[in-house]
Amino acid sequence: MQIGGPFWLPIDMRLQNQATSLVDLLHSDTRYGDGSVVLEVGCGVGAQTIPLAINSPNARFESIDISETSIERARQTVKRAKITNVVLRQADLFDPSLAAATYDHAFVCFVLEHLSNPVGALARLRKLIKPGGTLTVIEGDHGSAQFYPDDDDAREAIRCQVALQAQNGGDANIGRRLFPLLVEAGFPSPLVSPRMVYVDGSRPALIDGFTRKTFTAMIKGIREQALAANKVTAERFDRGIAALERTATAGGVFCYTFFKCVARTPNE
Repeated sequence: MQIGGPFWLPIDMRLQNQATSLVDLLHSDTRYGDGSVVLEVGCGVGAQTIPLAINSPNARFESIDISETSIERARQTVKRAKITNVVLRQADLFDPSLAAATYDHAFVCFVLEHLSNPVGALARLRKLIKPGGTLTVIEGDHGSAQFYPDDDDAREAIRCQVALQAQNGGDANIGRRLFPLLVEAGFPSPLVSPRMVYVDGSRPALIDGFTRKTFTAMIKGIREQALAANKVTAERFDRGIAALERTATAGGVFCYTFFKCVARTPNE
């Protein structure tokens, strides 16, 4: 799934850049036991599916998405990676074909931020997971973005993206809310760990893969929507993008925090 809103880059390129630059930070400690059946919800084009399947080669993944186009692209991604432990299909989280207490584990990444009722989605996932199984959730938080040189116009451009996502029923700052959301959905003891992406001149791969092609590209991609909604003037938005791009040059620094939560379903 997307981090939020429309994108400047084609979606496949944007998500692959993101997944490649963040794979160790977000996925290195996600591993499932041999024979486990894992439901991945909102798999998109398969960017997160690949590291999941590679980390747990003897688990079986059922990866779903509401978009048939995304599923077709995910099939191509999985085929190119020669992954054999993933089954992909078009389905919604509330599809009746997903039976209660079927899955040993579930995984959701960059999905809740787009939903108007994230608690309802989490409660549905709780029912699909077997007692004692786990749910792993990863979300971003645009309010966590920090950068040098600091710039008010850059912050205003980011606020435009947050406002547009809220207008569509989502929450681009949902990462900080994972603990209370999961508790409300019936997960008694979720464990949340913040994962900061820190980028400076000593990390050229992250400068290109995350600062430029992930975060700044995402904010740049909402320009027309922000202007049409009178959220900002063109001049200020463009100054903000230029300021974000400066953080990817010599002497610039960019930080962003993701939140990863693992919650266990109650034993019944």
